[in-house]
Amino acid sequence: MEWGTVSAASMAGMVFSFVVSVGTPLALAVMIRRKCRAQMTSLFVGAAAFIFFAMILEQLLHALVLQAAGAVITSHLLLYALYGGVAAALFEETGRYLAMRRYMKNNLNRENALMYGAGHGGAEAIMLMGMTSVNNLITSAMINSGALPAVMSQMDAETAQTTFNQLAALWQTPAWLFFMGGVERVSALALQVGLSLLMFRAVKDGRRNCLVLAFAIHFLVDFMSVIAAGTLPVTVVELALLAASAALLWYVFRYCWKENQP
Repeated sequence: MEWGTVSAASMAGMVFSFVVSVGTPLALAVMIRRKCRAQMTSLFVGAAAFIFFAMILEQLLHALVLQAAGAVITSHLLLYALYGGVAAALFEETGRYLAMRRYMKNNLNRENALMYGAGHGGAEAIMLMGMTSVNNLITSAMINSGALPAVMSQMDAETAQTTFNQLAALWQTPAWLFFMGGVERVSALALQVGLSLLMFRAVKDGRRNCLVLAFAIHFLVDFMSVIAAGTLPVTVVELALLAASAALLWYVFRYCWKENQP
C-alpha cells in the first residue's frame, strides 16, 4: 500500500464545509428568531423530525430493501433514483406534515414554519456534512502524521487493504470537491425552508395542492440529483440544485408567505 498525503487545500475544503454546514443553519435560526420572533421550540421540532423520520425510519427501510434487493436497485441508475426519491419524499414530508400537525398545532404560523425549516435542514446539514467533515479532518490529520498507517499495520491484510481503499479517496479526490459539500448544504437548506413553508400552508389552510407539491418537489429534486450525479459534472449538478432552491424560495415567498392567499 502506497499512502498519499491529504493536501492542505483539501483539508481547507473540509473546514469550509464544516463551518458552512453548522454555521449557516445556526445563523439562519438566530436571524429568524430576531427578525420574525419565531419560537426556538420549532427549531428543535424540525431537527427531531428529520432525525426520527430520515435518519432512523428511512435508514431502517434502506437496510431491509437493499439487503433484499440491493444489487437489483443499485445496478440500475433509473431504478435507484426512483427508489431514493420516493423514500426521501415519503419519510421527510410525512414527518414534516405530522410534526406540524401534531406538535406545532398550537403555534403553527409562517414564522415558526421558517424556524422549523431551519431545524429540519440544519439537522440534515450537520449530520450529513458537518459530522462527515469532522471525521475526514481527523482521519486526514492521522494519515499525514503517519499515525493511521501505523495503526493499520496491526490489522490483517484483507481488512487493511479494504480500509486503505476507502481512505484513498481523501488524497485522490480533487481539493475543490471538498468545498462543494458546503455549497450543496446551502442549497439543501434553502429547499428545506421552502418545503416547510409549503407544508405550513397545507396543514394550516388545508391546501391539498401544497401537500402534493411538497411531496412532488422533494421527489423530483432527489430523483434528478441521483440521475444528474451519474451523468453530469458535479458543478452542473450543484448549479441546478441552487437554481431549484432559488425557484422554490421565490415561489413560496410569493404565494405561501402572504396571508389569505388563494
